[in-house]
Amino acid sequence: MKINPKLQTPYYLIDESLLLKNMEIIQSIKERSGCKILLAQKAFSTFYFYPLLSKTLDGTASSGKFEAKLGFEHFGKEVHVYAPAYKDSDFDEILTYADHIVFNSIAQLMRFKDQALAKHKTLGLRINPEISTQDHAMYDPSSPTSRMGIRYEDFDPSVIPYISGLHFHNLCQQNSDDLVVTFKEVEKKFGPYFKDLKWINLGGGHHLTRDDYDVDLLVNLIKYIQDTYHLEVYLEPGEGIVLNTGFLVAQVLDIIRNDMNIAILDTSASCHMPDVLEMPFMPPVVSSTKDGAYRYRLSGYTCLTGDNIGEYGFDQPLQVGDHIIFEDMALYTMVKNNTFNGIPLPSIYARTVHGEDVLIKSFDYLDFKNRLS
Repeated sequence: MKINPKLQTPYYLIDESLLLKNMEIIQSIKERSGCKILLAQKAFSTFYFYPLLSKTLDGTASSGKFEAKLGFEHFGKEVHVYAPAYKDSDFDEILTYADHIVFNSIAQLMRFKDQALAKHKTLGLRINPEISTQDHAMYDPSSPTSRMGIRYEDFDPSVIPYISGLHFHNLCQQNSDDLVVTFKEVEKKFGPYFKDLKWINLGGGHHLTRDDYDVDLLVNLIKYIQDTYHLEVYLEPGEGIVLNTGFLVAQVLDIIRNDMNIAILDTSASCHMPDVLEMPFMPPVVSSTKDGAYRYRLSGYTCLTGDNIGEYGFDQPLQVGDHIIFEDMALYTMVKNNTFNGIPLPSIYARTVHGEDVLIKSFDYLDFKNRLS
């Protein structure tokens, strides 16, 4: 990515050309399979880009009333809502925005179904496939004691008349082979109920736009579901929509040594890319090389000792003032960032297809102060 020296670091930059490249892949999947694909706003809610995304995607997947309202106001297509539980005080407002409402338990369905059906909403239940295909317990809805979805042994077929679909979400940054494994388990347990339904939502976690993603296997699975059960199929990826389209640009403030070289940046893993610590993972860095002779730990400038992004190699020694460009920073950054330590939030820019950098949003002291009392 080309640095714009006029922009003050740190800042996020979303490249529209890369977004459009992803949308071409998504459009091809839709055309080949006949499925509908939603944007999971929990991963990316920068609504400046919704007009671009809505040309391809079929709507938004939301986790509560605020996301539902955002999708309703700015995306202009289907609004799907799922939450582990709904508050009585929120539900009337959710009914204002949502088309599809998915419940996490039969008790919640029975509590709210009359309100929702009176407003002609489409209702569904989230099920727990009870099969794990990943190693990240924090992000595994099928892990033991998970609160996400209804287990087969707890499912009550008598509620089928109130719903028109089932939803499951079992993946995290995974390929279609894991989806096939999951669906086979779902089919074995819940398949007998499919004949009484209209749709099935295969959730998110699909890395649809990754270079090695097996699109053919996904398309074949979707066609199998449609041909066998005559169900409309939804996917709701978040990361897969904006994968590899965003950057976080920072600057080196200081370089110290304590058993190794440590570069302190004007950004923070804790504040600006929390998933680096939560997942955890190391984001790619432009100009970093695996075998680089000059090794540095890249660290944030908060007072949190563990505010470290990772250890990277470079072919040339870093200098104070150098730019560091983190890749794949569109997802789970802007939606999760925070002002811990009073650290300012990065500005957000869009790079247009013509190469112009457009400021979408900037932040100042009041954004920090107004969250407090």
